[in-house]
Amino acid sequence: MQPVKKAILKGFLDMLPLCLAVIPWGILCGSLAIQNGFTALETQAMSLLVFAGSAQLVAIELMAGNTPLLTILFTTFIISSRHFLYGLAVRHKVIDQPMRWRLPVSFVLTDELFAFSHHRKAYRTKTRLIYALSAGFSFYIAWNIWTLIGIIAGTMLPDLTNLGLDFAIAATFIALVIPCIKNLPSLVTVIVAGISATLLKSTGFELWLVCSALLAMTAGYSTARLIAKKEVNA
Repeated sequence: MQPVKKAILKGFLDMLPLCLAVIPWGILCGSLAIQNGFTALETQAMSLLVFAGSAQLVAIELMAGNTPLLTILFTTFIISSRHFLYGLAVRHKVIDQPMRWRLPVSFVLTDELFAFSHHRKAYRTKTRLIYALSAGFSFYIAWNIWTLIGIIAGTMLPDLTNLGLDFAIAATFIALVIPCIKNLPSLVTVIVAGISATLLKSTGFELWLVCSALLAMTAGYSTARLIAKKEVNA
């Protein structure tokens, strides 16, 4: 049991900084929903069942604005589609594991846990699976606690959306992305994503996020192909 206990503790401690980093994000999500007419039960259920911060925030604002259901579904699908790529990226590591392991891992495979998934031995053994589940579910519990605090704050305090809490979203993703920039294709991807997202959003283009992501992936892939081609011809 000692290795299991160590894996649980390490997963919790490794995820702890990110759990704390999303405190403003979770509070904003909870309070925003309350201030837009959601009940406390509906707000908490969204964090319990959806468990996707950016998609939750967008869905709350769209539903509060009486946006058509198809538009809400399409928008949240696009925002959350990156999780499909996360699943594909770790599929070869968990494909041999029983379903009882794969299902809970897939549920907690957020941006934060995916950042821990790049080690070549990730998910390969029972101990590493326990580590991943400990990290993932500790983040899940923390997210729901921060949402609950946001619900309470939303009923007792004035509008919290003017406090700049949404910066926590950008700060969290910056902390996740920067350590992953280890080669030129990754650097090109990040730069193109940042520049294209800024330019497209400033023009008021509704699909700025989708287009900037596609441009960035294309640029990164093209750079990787060029480097590989040069290495072959060298």
